[in-house]
Amino acid sequence: MIKEITVKELSPEQFINDKVNEIKNIVGDGIAINALSGGVDSSTVTMLGHRALVDNNLMREGEPEAVVDSFGKLGVKVEIVDAREEFLSALKGITDPEDKREAVTQTFYKKVFGRIVKESGAKFLLQGTILTDVDETVAGIKRQHNVFEQLGIDPQEAFGYRIIEPLIQLRKDGVRIVGKVLGLPKGSFGRIPFPGPALAARIIGEVTGERLDIVRKATAIVEKLLGNTGAFQYMAILHQDRVTGMRDGKRDYGRQIEVRCWDSTDARVATPTRLSFEILEKLAGEIIKEVPSVVSVTYNIAPKPPSTIEAV
Repeated sequence: MIKEITVKELSPEQFINDKVNEIKNIVGDGIAINALSGGVDSSTVTMLGHRALVDNNLMREGEPEAVVDSFGKLGVKVEIVDAREEFLSALKGITDPEDKREAVTQTFYKKVFGRIVKESGAKFLLQGTILTDVDETVAGIKRQHNVFEQLGIDPQEAFGYRIIEPLIQLRKDGVRIVGKVLGLPKGSFGRIPFPGPALAARIIGEVTGERLDIVRKATAIVEKLLGNTGAFQYMAILHQDRVTGMRDGKRDYGRQIEVRCWDSTDARVATPTRLSFEILEKLAGEIIKEVPSVVSVTYNIAPKPPSTIEAV
């Protein structure tokens, strides 16, 4: 049973001191590798621990380079590990959401990190699992790729290394506070959540290079136009089926993008943000203009629950 540390109970300075000492005691003279995606959780863990960025081809536009630059300014050297082909290959032909998450999990932990562990001699992996990840996985809502021990999986036995999870007692609001105290820029500790499977969680159906390009472009537009709304999270979802549209007076079977924008505190419950029709029109207009294969843009208005924040 994990004891939650709520924001009201959280003393960030004491938490940081305790976790840094805990990591030192566990790792000792050994080597720990940190998986940095650039999200709030992994960025906070990076400042508590070490460094390594895996480019899995599922990240947002320009994100690998932006993360390296941001952490370089903080004095943290980040190495990009190119694993793009491995992830695309692992996801080929898979359409079931849980199977996609499992493919990402196995590729991350067994193949990519397993290789890095062997090359570096590391015996530990630092990662930013938070309490909401555990809750959703244990409850059967969705299998988060970074949850193992609560499912009876021993990472040492399954992958050959131990996993250290300094943030597992916190939820997103607590992680933001710790990240701020650690000295992360607001662009890191204040950014919207991003799923572990990255853009693979934003594609309904098979993940291909072409479909990743579509959702990556749509994501850039959504994040640009909704960045000042104050919403908890916002995203573009690429649907599987083509829909009927029109271009140049002729029928065109094109792609459909679903936009989601959420108000929430800790992701356990969420309500759709009441965006103005003007913003919605602008979103649709830019997506259709900048992503030519898209002919339909919709907006999700179902709360969580019964919906979930991510579609996949």
